[in-house]
Amino acid sequence: MSGTVGLDASSVGKIMREGTIFLNLPNLITTLRILLIPVFLIFFMTPSPIRSLWAALIFILASATDLLDGYVARKMKLVTRFGKLLDPIADKLLVISAVILLVAFHRVPAILAILLIGREMAITGLRVIATDQGILIPAERLGKFKTFLQIVSITMLILNSSLVPAIGRIDLHDLGRILLWVSLALSLTSAGQYFYRFSSQVRHRNVIS
Repeated sequence: MSGTVGLDASSVGKIMREGTIFLNLPNLITTLRILLIPVFLIFFMTPSPIRSLWAALIFILASATDLLDGYVARKMKLVTRFGKLLDPIADKLLVISAVILLVAFHRVPAILAILLIGREMAITGLRVIATDQGILIPAERLGKFKTFLQIVSITMLILNSSLVPAIGRIDLHDLGRILLWVSLALSLTSAGQYFYRFSSQVRHRNVIS
């Protein structure tokens, strides 16, 4: 038919492969994490002991999908460029949403939230640049421990303090704030390491070229 653009088999195959990038299982799991954020917010925005418990469980479930999507991607060899971009964005959206509400409920000081969100946005931007340039910077143990500590501390702060008895003068929220400050210190340290490794790889490339 005149005016019709012909597609050979290789072109069709490329289009189909690009389409499946958005539909593979790891990316769907990552998308689920993003979809759980408004559900988490609905429960947490009207605080009560029971609703805070549900909010904490949803937050833990959403955080757990971060481990699951990465494991599935590596196990099934479905690691994609799109997934590498979407995964950290989903993580940051979840954490930032929780921290903003914790500030609104006066459970976290604003300065802590500003430093934490600023760090997360800076690293996300750097990840995008690194991915675009084909630079792979794997997560280190410090970053993984920071993430674990962050999830634990935010979960403590989400829960209504009446659900867990205080230990002496320290209640659940006090302990959560302490752990969140520790996780922030680790976050800033790991961010420094990430920037250093990125700049080192860029310098190495420039020397070779």
